[in-house]
Amino acid sequence: MIITPLSDLVEFYNGKTPNKDKDGQFALYGSNGRIGWSKSFNHENAIILGRVGAYCGSVEICQNKFWASDNTIVVKVKENNDLRYIYYRLFSYPLRSYAGGAAQPLLTQTILRGIKINVEKDFHTQQKIASVLSAYDDMIENNLRRIALLEKSARLLYKEWFVKLHFPGHEHTPIVDGVPEGWEVKTVPQIISINPKEKIDKGKEVWTVPMSCLSESSTMISFDLMERKTKHNGAKFKNGDVLFPRITPCLENGKTALVQFLDNGEIACGSTEYIVLRGDKVSPEFTYCLARTYNFRENAIKSMIGSSGRQRVQISCFSEYSVLIPPQPLLKQFDQFATPNFLQIKILQLQNQKLKQARDLLLPRLMNGEIPA
Repeated sequence: MIITPLSDLVEFYNGKTPNKDKDGQFALYGSNGRIGWSKSFNHENAIILGRVGAYCGSVEICQNKFWASDNTIVVKVKENNDLRYIYYRLFSYPLRSYAGGAAQPLLTQTILRGIKINVEKDFHTQQKIASVLSAYDDMIENNLRRIALLEKSARLLYKEWFVKLHFPGHEHTPIVDGVPEGWEVKTVPQIISINPKEKIDKGKEVWTVPMSCLSESSTMISFDLMERKTKHNGAKFKNGDVLFPRITPCLENGKTALVQFLDNGEIACGSTEYIVLRGDKVSPEFTYCLARTYNFRENAIKSMIGSSGRQRVQISCFSEYSVLIPPQPLLKQFDQFATPNFLQIKILQLQNQKLKQARDLLLPRLMNGEIPA
């Protein structure tokens, strides 16, 4: 092991203004990891550091072509150093503690170049250490791919049956005034409770889920950013509830989640900017898929009022939004497909949490030479 400046190991590049496009083929990275897609790329095979704000010092890796946004710093490894090893070394290092900035944390290339770290100089040893740790991340990534496919299939089925109306037997179902025979038109409050009341005993420690925990593209809630707190100022919810943001830009960016991580009867709380949706006449999975549809979200976005950058959804907008509700047998048929999918997502996410914990316990010991690679 040797102590060396980061500048001896890597080269730094600033990211650029995002070229975001939902139909793009290249991953788009911000300070909090992958935030979308781009039709072009500006880097490949590199490490991405969060440069500013709440995610200052975060560390990601992408071994494909990607676009790095302007709130990142891209790290490219110099010759005779293993990319994955340097990634894990930076991942285990408290980069955020070096941040400057008055209003919010800020990392610069100048700061990073001056940081000295312990590294294994032998290239082959670096590779061995990286291979051990990569085995955990490969399993995590495989689970994430499975999660994405499970959710995609449920949402596609919802869209096919309940938006496009290509449900089983639609060819032989008469349409009356634009509604399939046997279906009903309901407003959202007629099928879904909005911000249902829940009580938590004063001083009780419960899980708190900030807005940063929610994904922009899937139902998953980030366990890493959750906390146990005794203050219950935000929205209160339980398993089966859908967390729907009412503030810009979180809603426009796609944040939404189906709560699955709690024990039966357990209540949690979160951001004051959540709208909690609880299916009464429809299942949690139906409610979540509905909340992910374009028209549902656009209806909420159009209702926003307030000053620029702090606009909020008006709850009254849901009373004006109509949903086509099929007969119970068709609802049940959808749930028989979707419910196991979301249950499997829950299991895979819990597996990933355990894999991360095992990796993070092993990481410092491998890096410090306590355990041979």
